[in-house]
Amino acid sequence: MIRHFLSGLHTSRSSTLACDDASSTSICSCGGTHGLSLSRRGLLGTSLAAALTGAVGPAFAATPPGVPEKTTLKIGFVPISCAAPLIMAHARGFFQDEGLTVELQKTAGWALIRDNLLNGNFDASHLLSPMPLALSLGAGHAPTPVRAVTMQNTNGQAITLALKHQNRRDPRSWKGMTFAIPFEFSMHNFLLRAYLAHYGLNPDKDVTLRVTAPPEMVANLKAGNIDGFLGPDPFNQRAVTEQAGFLQILTSQIWDGHPCCALGMTETFIRAHPNTYGAVQRAMIRAAAYMQQTENRQEAAVILARAEYLNQPEIVIRQGLTGHYADGLGAVRNEPSRSGFSPFPYYSPAIWMIEQMKRWGYLKTPVDERRVAEEVFMLGDVRKQAAALALPDLTPPYVSDYPPIQVLGTPFDPAATFAENGKR
Repeated sequence: MIRHFLSGLHTSRSSTLACDDASSTSICSCGGTHGLSLSRRGLLGTSLAAALTGAVGPAFAATPPGVPEKTTLKIGFVPISCAAPLIMAHARGFFQDEGLTVELQKTAGWALIRDNLLNGNFDASHLLSPMPLALSLGAGHAPTPVRAVTMQNTNGQAITLALKHQNRRDPRSWKGMTFAIPFEFSMHNFLLRAYLAHYGLNPDKDVTLRVTAPPEMVANLKAGNIDGFLGPDPFNQRAVTEQAGFLQILTSQIWDGHPCCALGMTETFIRAHPNTYGAVQRAMIRAAAYMQQTENRQEAAVILARAEYLNQPEIVIRQGLTGHYADGLGAVRNEPSRSGFSPFPYYSPAIWMIEQMKRWGYLKTPVDERRVAEEVFMLGDVRKQAAALALPDLTPPYVSDYPPIQVLGTPFDPAATFAENGKR
C-alpha cells in the first residue's frame, strides 16, 4: 500500500571518505586524484554528434531555429542530482545562448511539480520519466498530453537500507519492511517493484511502499520510520555520510542505462511556442553533453551544491556523479556507470514503463504502447537537434529508436510486447 509520508529533516553529521590506493590523474571525492576512469560503457545514447538516423514520431522542431515566441520562462525542478542538466543549462548560460531568460523554481515534490506544469505556473519542468506517459494516458490524473522534451539522466539511483539491516541483505528476507519511493509514477517505484518481484516478494502485499519527498528520505531512515528507500542521489550518499544507511545496490546494477528524469512540457505549450520548445531542447542537449563529459563532473558538483540548487554537501554530490564512493559498509568503490547523462528519450524504455503501469494496476484499459511512446517521447526532434548541434567528442548513440533493454538479467523485447497485444 502506497501512502504519503513526510517528516522533518534532521541536522546532518559530517563524515569523510576513505580512499583506495591508486594512481593516475582523475577525480576522487576526497579531493585527490586516484585513477578513476569514468567509462561510458552501458550508458544510453551519450552521443550528440552522430545522431543522424531514425527520426520517428511527431516533430515540432524540424525546421531551422526561429526566434522564441516566449523568452522568459519558469521551469520547475526537484533538488536532486538527476536535475544536473537543467541546472547546468541555467548556471552555464545555455538557456541564455538561446535567447531565453529562465527562472528555476525549486519544488518540494513531484505532485507539486505536476500540478504547476499542468496549471501553467511552469512553462516546462523537470519530470520523472514515466510522468509524461502517465499524464498523457490519464494514469493517476485526468489525461493531459505532456511530452518528454529531452531525457536528462541515466542510472543515478540506489536502494539504500538502514544500517541495522546490514546482515539482512537477501531481499527474500524483507517481508514486512517499509520502503520509501519519491512518486508512484517513477522509475524508482517500477525498479523497486521489479527487484522485489525478482526475489519472490509481492510489492503490494509483502512490503509497504510510502511516497516520500527525496529530501525527507534520510531523516525518515534515521528516525526508523522506513527500513530503506529506492531514491535519487545525492540522498543515497547522504545516508552513508550521516551513518544512517548503506547502499544495497545501485540501479545501474538492476538495469544499466535506464533513464530516470526528463524535461517536460505540455503539448499545448509546444504547439503555441514551437521555437521556444526548440530553444529549450537545444539548451538541454548541450547541458546533457556537458554533464556526460567526465572531466566536468567535479565542477558540476560545486555548482549543484549551491543553496539555490541542491543545497547539499559538495562531497556527497560528487561521490554520486563520479561513481567513486563509500558504500556505508566500510568499502570505497569505483562504479563508473553509477551516473550518466543522455538527452535521447528512446522508445524501448517508454514501452517498459507502460508495461509496468499495466503490471501493477495503474492502467486498467488497453493501450497502444507504440503510438503512445512515439507521441510522448520526442526522440525524433532530439535526434535532429543533436545532429544540427554536432557537438564533438561523444560516443555515438543507439542507431535504433528501440534499443535493447535488460532488467535483472532478463531481456525486454518491445516487439514481443506489440505481438502479444496484437493477439488480444
